[in-house]
Amino acid sequence: MMQKEHTTSGRTGLTFFETPFGQFSARNWAMFFLIIMVIIFSLTGSGFFDITNFQNIIHLSTGTFLLAAAETLVVITGGIDLSIGYVYGLSSVLGAKVMQVLSSSNLSLAWVVVIGSAVALCVAILPGLGNGILVTRFNVPPFIATMGMWGICNGVTLFFSDGFMPVMGAPSIINDIGNSYFLYIDPSHNIRFFSKPPSIRISEIRMLIRLIPNSFFLSLLVFIVINFLLSRTKFGRHTYAIGGNKDAALRSGINVNKHLIMIYTISSFISGLAGLFNLFQTGIGNYTPSGANYELMAVAAVVIGGASLTGGKGRLFGTVIGVLVLAVLENGLQIAGISAFYRYIGVGILLIIAVIIDRAFPDFF
Repeated sequence: MMQKEHTTSGRTGLTFFETPFGQFSARNWAMFFLIIMVIIFSLTGSGFFDITNFQNIIHLSTGTFLLAAAETLVVITGGIDLSIGYVYGLSSVLGAKVMQVLSSSNLSLAWVVVIGSAVALCVAILPGLGNGILVTRFNVPPFIATMGMWGICNGVTLFFSDGFMPVMGAPSIINDIGNSYFLYIDPSHNIRFFSKPPSIRISEIRMLIRLIPNSFFLSLLVFIVINFLLSRTKFGRHTYAIGGNKDAALRSGINVNKHLIMIYTISSFISGLAGLFNLFQTGIGNYTPSGANYELMAVAAVVIGGASLTGGKGRLFGTVIGVLVLAVLENGLQIAGISAFYRYIGVGILLIIAVIIDRAFPDFF
């Protein structure tokens, strides 16, 4: 007994990961990795460390962030949503189809866009509602329930797009809206907000300075709303409680079934919003047979950002870092002239590292 006490008292200090800085490092390893990548790609890729390139990264990763934000809510509850990629495709195709049909009517352009967008978002709610009912009322595992909805959304999208054909005919103004910037400065130093100067000549387009893509404000709005819900409201506390211990949440009086239906419905709505953004970004309704890649990237971003697939743990800020890690990795490899196939290898490695860190240091997060 005396020897055991001597051994315990003889410890000279804490290990690195028991120190405050060590715990901070384990909790924020993805952020440090992101900083290292930015430094490396800035040194190896010409044009990487440029304001225009960084704006492109933010703009092109908007859809991924929205899907990852949706997945974050579900993962915190201990579930998973595999249908978000095809809800994304369904919203994009359906919105374009409605706008295409209405464009031949006497409706004004504004009403065509508004009605098409509203229909896409309203329909996008239905898969999430179905997922929530299957998980709660019929006790279907989230993996199976959302995989089944994955197939349903896939089939409906194929129906509206006549196979794999992109849906054309949406008003061209949506493309202008989806790819516009908050601030424009022309060569004569005139400033214009939200749209290009109408008098600028084609020869001066390359000299036009564009600052802050409007897609950034969409991501910022979604981040503020969801982060507020998770960190400042009873809704957020219930979400973490369900993921931490579902039985304990039930005993504490939380209506778990109602809450989970809300979570899956919100997830589906945000995924539909991402698909609608894709329509505004590209100008066409995009169906893609590689929709599963969207789920892969969303789940990878959530896990890399520090969330646990067992539930009860996750931060939206961490998800943002996870999305940026994946976006910077892809962009940096492209600029460095390295095959994009290596991106998937990198994502797989990062995902494994994230799970190892989560298992090794569960109390640090």
